[in-house]
Amino acid sequence: MAEHESLEFGKADFVLMDNVCMEDFMANLKLRFEKGRIYSYIGEVVVSVNPYRAMNIYGRDAVEQYRNRELYERPPHLFAIADAAYKAMKRRNKDTCIVISGESGAGKTEASKYIMQYIAAITNPNQRAEVERVKNMLLKSNCVLEAFGNAKTNRNDNSSRFGKYMDINFDFKGDPIGGHISNYLLEKVRGPYAQGPSCSGLLRGGPESLLRSLHIQKDPKAYAYIKVGGQVKSSINDGADFKAVADAMKVIGFTSEETLTAYKILATTLHLGNLTFGVDGDVILIQNPKVVSVIGELLSTPEDNVEKALLFRTVATGRDVIDKQHTAQEAGYGRDALAKAMYERLFCWIVGRINDVIEVKNYDARVHGKNTVIGVLDIYGFEIFQNNSFEQFCINYCNEKLQQLFIQLVLKQEQEEYQREGIPWKHIDYFNNQIIVDLVEQQHKGIFSVLDEACMNVGKVTDEVFLQGLNGKLAKHVHYTSRKVGRNRNLLEISYFTETGPYSVVGFIDKNKDTLFQDFKRLLYNSSNPVFKAMWPEGKLRITEVTKRPLTAATLFKNSMISLVENLACKEPYYVRCIKPNDVKSPLLFEQERCRHQVEYLGLLENVRVRRAGFAYRQTYPRFLQRYKMISEFTWPNHDLPSDREAVKRLLQGCGFDHDVAYGKTKVFVRTPRTLFSLEAQRADMLQRIVLFLQKVWRGTLARTRCRRMRAGLVILRAYRRYKVKSYVREVNRRFRNVRTMKDHGRSVKWPAPPKVLRRFEELLKNIHSRWWAWTLIKVLSPEEVLQVRAKVASLEALKGQRADLGLQRAWEGNYLKRDSPDTASSLALVSGELQRKDKFMRVLFSCNVRKINHFHKVEDRALLITDRHLYKMDPQKQYKPMKSIPLYNVTGLSVSPGKDQLVVFHTKDSRDLVVCLQGMRPPAESRIGELVGALLGHFRRSCWESSYKDVFLHRRLVHLRSARVGFSLLSSLSLPCLALIK
Repeated sequence: MAEHESLEFGKADFVLMDNVCMEDFMANLKLRFEKGRIYSYIGEVVVSVNPYRAMNIYGRDAVEQYRNRELYERPPHLFAIADAAYKAMKRRNKDTCIVISGESGAGKTEASKYIMQYIAAITNPNQRAEVERVKNMLLKSNCVLEAFGNAKTNRNDNSSRFGKYMDINFDFKGDPIGGHISNYLLEKVRGPYAQGPSCSGLLRGGPESLLRSLHIQKDPKAYAYIKVGGQVKSSINDGADFKAVADAMKVIGFTSEETLTAYKILATTLHLGNLTFGVDGDVILIQNPKVVSVIGELLSTPEDNVEKALLFRTVATGRDVIDKQHTAQEAGYGRDALAKAMYERLFCWIVGRINDVIEVKNYDARVHGKNTVIGVLDIYGFEIFQNNSFEQFCINYCNEKLQQLFIQLVLKQEQEEYQREGIPWKHIDYFNNQIIVDLVEQQHKGIFSVLDEACMNVGKVTDEVFLQGLNGKLAKHVHYTSRKVGRNRNLLEISYFTETGPYSVVGFIDKNKDTLFQDFKRLLYNSSNPVFKAMWPEGKLRITEVTKRPLTAATLFKNSMISLVENLACKEPYYVRCIKPNDVKSPLLFEQERCRHQVEYLGLLENVRVRRAGFAYRQTYPRFLQRYKMISEFTWPNHDLPSDREAVKRLLQGCGFDHDVAYGKTKVFVRTPRTLFSLEAQRADMLQRIVLFLQKVWRGTLARTRCRRMRAGLVILRAYRRYKVKSYVREVNRRFRNVRTMKDHGRSVKWPAPPKVLRRFEELLKNIHSRWWAWTLIKVLSPEEVLQVRAKVASLEALKGQRADLGLQRAWEGNYLKRDSPDTASSLALVSGELQRKDKFMRVLFSCNVRKINHFHKVEDRALLITDRHLYKMDPQKQYKPMKSIPLYNVTGLSVSPGKDQLVVFHTKDSRDLVVCLQGMRPPAESRIGELVGALLGHFRRSCWESSYKDVFLHRRLVHLRSARVGFSLLSSLSLPCLALIK
């Protein structure tokens, strides 16, 4: 059964219809067509309705969906039947065939191409060059055969005028290794009137140089054969078709000379159609002799020989040979017969050349394994036109023959399956068209036999004589009648299963004889073109040589049909039944009566009845159990019963369907479709629960797996981090192991690159090392030197990059008044002692001669004394008499300029800033700004760390550097390692 589709698309398998009747069948077929479902099943038969539009269902994705799948696993498709045939061939080592049938325009040729495309897509997984070459040859051969064997008609743009059976040979691995093509009854009567790619493509798509060499023009209306063929149809793709055919012939192996010869034959048939004959007294003449010279050039024969062959016939009477002049009617008949024969020989020669290329060569089954075959039969469909002749008679005989084989094989398969499974066989009533086949092909009594007898009679035999012979032998046959319509039209009628087919007997005798004057055969054999010589080997016989009477067209066709049926009967058959929905090639129109007629003569309803004979559905126990086991608690998820048969039996008993099924040896048979639909409904309901359960289990599994992976990753990450940390610590320990004995105490040692997680740790280690390194340098200094170093570090921190000279390279003395003014040193000592007793300061931080600037810009020399408690402004002219005393806790900031000047501004809480300029330096270029800033910063830092001044200091940011013109502030975090260590 096909994959369960929604009921909005109808039944995918007609076997599952509730009522087997024509009305329900047509309703289901129409519904599926309107919903875009062009494929349906009848068991294992594919029913295809021509959509008359491009459908995106044949791409690579579609190929993968049907590859190695059973028929019931996917919706109906050509790919499903192709895959089934390929699997049967590959798995069971059995020859198979796919029979594609239907009327003209139903899509048979397209179906065969898609089947070939699928087989080519699924083979050769190892991309072997030789296999690819064979596949390419097989696909390209389709293009060439369609060009020369198909035609554009009023009913079909690509109508097959021949039957094609292609055998594809496979090696034991299932790869194509070659093939063989057989063709049946190219409609020679339509050959020169064709409007296919071979003619219209040549006229409309051929290059100008080629057309000039063939003496033809682009307008198809200029040629009588094409005009006689019906309405001239053109296509915008004619040029592309011509190029595609030329490229395909080149790939297959046609030489440029052979391809040109094929074009010459096409051109010759077109020129022959334009030949006209006239009579001058008793002499027959060619009215357009220039055409004769063109034909002679194209056939590579002298012009005189062409003219003689067209106007005269060589007749042997005993030992004498005479040239008998044609009548105008005979000349026209000979012209048309030559055109038909040339076109037929061209097509047969093309098929032979393709077979030479694609046939399996040097294959030894003992060495290479068994050679298996898939056959694809694309043959013309049943035809009943308003005017039917010999061609339609043969085509319909072919369809009756194949329909008989189809019914026989289907019934045979059904009966054999029932017998194998031990199920009682029920007789099925169906129309046995063997009686129609016997009416046509029976020895001595059949229509073909009567026709051959009429053709062999001596004297002039007319179609009326042939019809009289039929009436004499078949008048009592229930399916045969004859009648006369008008004066000159006699009809024979055959009652088929669906309708009566009337055939005009006019031309039956001539078409069956299909005689071509020997003069034309000798003309073409004697051509200087070797291809013509190869096409007409019988032309080498002299006129006096007696040859065996050739077989008639009817006998040849009957023999080929018998051979074809025998070939198909020995293979496992698969069927594609094609239906044409309308005559106007509309993708939306479904003509009920037209489709009903096709369903009837294709015997599709009988096929459904055969499949439904007793049981509508059957399946092997394992596959049935696999599909429906979730319905029963005894079979889900796995059963513990003795066999699958018992498990299926328990499942169906539990559902209450035991009365509607039968149990075979390997298969279960379901009688009515309702039981199957009920099983499908229960399965769909259970699938939802199973999907939810599986989702739950699977999500839990995924979550647990993800958790385990995260845990494992975390363990690995931790272990890796420990490893990297230990490695880093060991490397640091190795590099700094002897740092105490190094001259620079490890300053030149390069630190190893830390892992990302230890970058902060590395900073701490470097900080520790820097502290230790600074401590090793400072521990040897005296307390006074330590204070000086602290001051220098503080000054460097605050003013680095702001002033060029901070005085860091010299020793800082602090109390410069003693050094700069030795004459007044005693006075300074007295004043300092008095201030120390009064203000209780511990030590002098800085002293220096300054020049004071007041608010009135008046400049006066003063002395500056800064202790650890006060800032004193003194008058050096009055023995350093203190003029102003400012407690240090009232000092809120200090501003200096970025230049070389020695300007300093002391900011106080009462905003009475003190502006001075340091002076009296020795040497004069000496800068003391850095020492002043460092001394104050060092003192305030010690005080802040030791008292409550710490918060005030941190909040107000001690140092503010302001330029003379533009004020600015620089705040420092004071975090250099040495400073931190000195703290």
